[in-house]
Amino acid sequence: QVQLVESGGRLVQAGGSLRLSCAASGLTFTSYSMGWFRQAPGKEREFVAAISLNDVYTYYSESVKGRFTISRDNAENTVYLQMNALKPNDTAIYYCAADRKPVGVVSPHPPDYDYWGQGTQVTVSS
Repeated sequence: QVQLVESGGRLVQAGGSLRLSCAASGLTFTSYSMGWFRQAPGKEREFVAAISLNDVYTYYSESVKGRFTISRDNAENTVYLQMNALKPNDTAIYYCAADRKPVGVVSPHPPDYDYWGQGTQVTVSS
């Protein structure tokens, strides 16, 4: 069975850094594009970042561009989200998702993703 397990979320101060990890199992990791989404209380789930299955293309939301970096380690079946210069508005549950896409295609749309993790809480204090 497919599992995506996020880790690394915690309380950090504004301006700090944090790295989230998502370990995938039960799928051929290199056949999937991977994405990060987040959802704050009372708000819609929003796209954060995505990376293509061949680690060539990345795509970021405007709110995190220049601060966050998505990467993947195919040997470890893991995708990462490096978050720098964190702001209180970054506070949310962060979800990892897997999407079977053609090479070079990444999507910011949740319906395009096939599998989801349970999320990890990131809290940024002011």
